[in-house]
Amino acid sequence: MTKSLLLAAPLAGWALPLVEVPDPVFAERMAGDGVAIDPTGSVLHAPCDGEILDMKGAQHAVTLRSPLGIDVLMHIGIDTVKLGGAGFVPLEAVGAKVEQGQPLLRFDLEHLARRAPSLVTPIVLASPGTILTRTIHRAVRVGDVLMEILEGEAQGASGEAFTEETRREFSVPFEHGLHVRPGALIAAALKPFSSQVTILFRGRSANARSTVGMMSLGVRCGDSVEVQAVGSDGERAIEALEALLAPAPRARASRPATKASGHRRIEAAIASRGLAVGRAVQWTRTEIAVAERGDGEQGEASALDRALATLRSHLESLQSQAQGERKALLAAHAELAEDPDLRSRAGEWLRRGKSAAFAWRQATRAVADGLAALDDPRMRERAADLRDLENQVLRVLAGKPPSSTREFEPGSILLADDVLPSQIISLDTERVVGVCTARGGPTSHVAILASATGLPMLVAGGASVLDIAEGTQVVLDAEHGWLDVEPPPADLAAAKQAMDERNDERTADLAAAGRPSVTRDGVAISVLANLGSLADAHLAMQRGAGGCGLLRTEFLYMDRREPPDEDEQAAEYQRIAAALGGKTLSIRTMDVGGDKPIPYLTLPREDNPALGMRGLRSSLWQPELLRSQVRAILRVQPAGQCKVLLPMVTDTEDLKAVRAIIDECAQSLGVPAPAVGAMVETPSSALLAEQLAPLCDFLSIGTNDLSQYALAIDRGHPELARRLDALHPAVLRLIALVAEAGREHGKSVSLCGALGSDVDALPILVGLGIHEVSATPAAIPRLKRTVRNLDARECRDLARQALEQSSAAEVRELALYARSRARAASTSEEETTSGGWP
Repeated sequence: MTKSLLLAAPLAGWALPLVEVPDPVFAERMAGDGVAIDPTGSVLHAPCDGEILDMKGAQHAVTLRSPLGIDVLMHIGIDTVKLGGAGFVPLEAVGAKVEQGQPLLRFDLEHLARRAPSLVTPIVLASPGTILTRTIHRAVRVGDVLMEILEGEAQGASGEAFTEETRREFSVPFEHGLHVRPGALIAAALKPFSSQVTILFRGRSANARSTVGMMSLGVRCGDSVEVQAVGSDGERAIEALEALLAPAPRARASRPATKASGHRRIEAAIASRGLAVGRAVQWTRTEIAVAERGDGEQGEASALDRALATLRSHLESLQSQAQGERKALLAAHAELAEDPDLRSRAGEWLRRGKSAAFAWRQATRAVADGLAALDDPRMRERAADLRDLENQVLRVLAGKPPSSTREFEPGSILLADDVLPSQIISLDTERVVGVCTARGGPTSHVAILASATGLPMLVAGGASVLDIAEGTQVVLDAEHGWLDVEPPPADLAAAKQAMDERNDERTADLAAAGRPSVTRDGVAISVLANLGSLADAHLAMQRGAGGCGLLRTEFLYMDRREPPDEDEQAAEYQRIAAALGGKTLSIRTMDVGGDKPIPYLTLPREDNPALGMRGLRSSLWQPELLRSQVRAILRVQPAGQCKVLLPMVTDTEDLKAVRAIIDECAQSLGVPAPAVGAMVETPSSALLAEQLAPLCDFLSIGTNDLSQYALAIDRGHPELARRLDALHPAVLRLIALVAEAGREHGKSVSLCGALGSDVDALPILVGLGIHEVSATPAAIPRLKRTVRNLDARECRDLARQALEQSSAAEVRELALYARSRARAASTSEEETTSGGWP
């Protein structure tokens, strides 16, 4: 007779399914099936009567053998084995017989929260047993029923144990997405089935029997979701949902044949500036089909290793011919292809009899899904990189080249849900004139790559981007942030004329790039370059840069297993300084930690990296890394060419502490202390600019972070990215405060970030008193020409008006008028002398 066992909750907290555990070993049930608890208490209790088994000295977990012989593993937190027992106090010895509810282990909740990636505690079956019922998605107290276990494993028709899960993708057809009524219909459809059914969407998951849980995913009409069922009747449970959900589109041909027609405008976020006129091409990425079962672990492992070696060789070949951002991205992908953790995860699946392709997909997706679920735009970019890497390896395993090489007709404007970095790299920009995506963010890798190649690109346009029929005439305006679909003939002609004028201007701008940038009334405005590599420095000089206003040094620290030493840094800085021909080089100290973690910098666990260890905070956490970097900067010749720029300054104390380190390094080397600048990237530093200015030699405003912190909008958020505009009056008022502090204390104030490359913003910035901007190299010639068409007195009038507006849109209207007025002034003496802004 088959017996069952009731397991009680060993912890107080929130019960959740294993799929939500931020560790693939547990989320993918490699350690066994079960439930997890996000604890609110700090004592682990026995879930049933039993005997404590030996776990070879481990103090972060307990295994209990029940009277039925079922072993129950309780693992406190994720990756807590690395703590070596710190924070844990065993209350019972190995071999002890305990009763249900008896305390087994005490742990320091606060200590673990600071040092472990997660406190979520899996409770899993470490020996054969079948879960009949489980409690998830609600609060539990110690002693509440958590699971009912049946002795032995459930058997399938063939006598094999049910260890596989069923997954299928669907498209949500409900007009308002997964709200109350559709959620209730789905839950009702699943009542006849016992399997655990979960809906997964963009790295998050919800119990398909919980209407509230499904609503919390934010699924909209037309979104694709993945449904996962675990249990003996999982396939039938998913089939029952087919009457409610539509099959997910796999290729463009599966989308409805009828498309919305007629002129309309789709607003989107600008990722790479420019203007393009062409025909719409829906650009979909077909999922590569893979076989789950392999032909033996050894053969499949060899196939995977050969594929990885082929991809690395391909990436290294491309890297040797690339420059700038493209070269850095290829280097990052090559590093990922050698990542031992990914290969180890794939090896777990290979040992279970899976194919090389299936194992690689499972390994990369487990990590990518975990990164995509983080409230961190940089980590979401890493998730996109992993999906790209997955696709490239699967292509090699299928006997194809790593990157797709689809041919496009001349004048193609590509429309897609989202795109991968390797897809952007492989584009023929002679034929493809623009890209617009439904999702994505303006600071993603693909956006950076598009900008580096001069390809106009819009992102975060929404689902309507995917409803544009093939061949439709469109105008992609990545200057104002919209996609015009089937524009009227007059608008289309005007756009084509604007494109022709832009091409002529670009040619003229390049020819005049070496000329000084001085306004019509004699005010000099320095146009410097934002750099991230030696290749960027060479390009900037070709574009007429007056020097470097911001050298991002993270490229020396990221994607490696140990920090660069002083000699390596000094040599790289010296090469960049030489490329600038003696012009100013402002080197920003490492802005790592928080949203740009590095493996050798041990920082506390952070729920919100954007508000954690960033900039100076991470530097002061590991001051020896800072000293090494400062000493390398001080070794650059000629002395005085380099300035030191300090990121994320939020108060005077941190600034004083770092200046003391810089002075100490200069004294030890016997060289003069360099000019030191403070970056203003938070509202606090803008409001304290009066106090910061006397303590530094110059100020630099970083508008990307300043905007996101002032407006409380994550700059990588797919829904809100288009609303993040640094020309918002609130941001402009902060900039005005910093400029005024600089004037009062006789300190120069520069501005970098996306706003520094925005020609529409330039007249307002000049009017606010910003006489130095640092921009992407590609934008420099156009900015210098714009300066030469400005009148500083008129700019001051314009800036005053901008500060009185109530929205970024109103400021943009003023800025557009200013630019058109300046253009007219360059060709009409009458306009030049009339003066004033409307």
